[in-house]
Amino acid sequence: MERAIASDSVYACGPVLYELVQGARSEKEQASLTSALGALPYLEMTEAIWIKAGQLSAALRKTGKTIPLSDILIAALAIEHSLTVMTVDEHFRIIPGLVIDVSVQTEMNRASLGKR
Repeated sequence: MERAIASDSVYACGPVLYELVQGARSEKEQASLTSALGALPYLEMTEAIWIKAGQLSAALRKTGKTIPLSDILIAALAIEHSLTVMTVDEHFRIIPGLVIDVSVQTEMNRASLGKR
C-alpha cells in the first residue's frame, strides 16, 4: 500500500471516503482520514459511470449475487479508469472486469502481528 501511495497510483472517490469516515472510531481518526484522503487525486462519478454501475449490479443480480452499492460504485470507477482495487473484501472477486489486489490483507496481517 505504501509503495502504491508513493507512486501516485492510489485514488480516492466518494464511496471510499464514505466507508472510511463512517468506520472511524473517533473524531480524531476521522479527521486524520479525511486529511490523508484529501491529499489523494479524487475520482468523480459521471453519468456514464453511474450507468456502468447499474449494469454491473444488474449482471450480478441475474446470477443471484448482490454486492453493497458502495462497492459497486468503487468497482465501476476502477473499471472505467483501468485501476486496480486494493481490498480485503472477498466479494470484489466476483465482479467481472475488475482487477483487485489483496496484498493489502497481507500487510494488515503483518501489522496486527507486530502489535501483539
